[in-house]
Amino acid sequence: MIIRKAEMEDAENIAKVHVDSWRTTYKGIIPQNFLDKLSYEQRTTLWENNMANPAGTVYVAETDENKIIGFVVGEKRDTNTEQGATDLSAIYLLEQWQGKGVGKLLLKQMMQTFKEQGFHKVYVDVLADNKAREFYKYYGAQYVKTIHIKFDGVTVDEEIYVWNSVDAVLEKL
Repeated sequence: MIIRKAEMEDAENIAKVHVDSWRTTYKGIIPQNFLDKLSYEQRTTLWENNMANPAGTVYVAETDENKIIGFVVGEKRDTNTEQGATDLSAIYLLEQWQGKGVGKLLLKQMMQTFKEQGFHKVYVDVLADNKAREFYKYYGAQYVKTIHIKFDGVTVDEEIYVWNSVDAVLEKL
């Protein structure tokens, strides 16, 4: 397994992981109609735009056969005005790779990057019904609050967690 910085030519493969992982992870959480409308083409354009933004950092998990099976994104969101804090905005893995330590490798790489960038505190948002929140909690993320977001007119709870020390997370990883 290789964890490496994403390159612009990875956008199409990242988009595929993004769509496929949303469809499996959020089935029964987000309206099926919304999931059915996700497209590789639209997500490819989104990822080309995301990777053109120098404010974000994207790493991919790649198999020894050069297949991208997951990714992680770190970026300070516009809504995060806290000094020394940033955001883990996404970790997604294809379903068959979940629970095999790949998420841990992606999280470790991103936390190391956050440390190098001078951040000490990291926020992460996760849908309340997403089992991934247990992954974040295992590595020390603390619950902050619940907000409500909408998908196709359906309100879904999203929980916000925080790691107050990047160093503490890295010690656990």
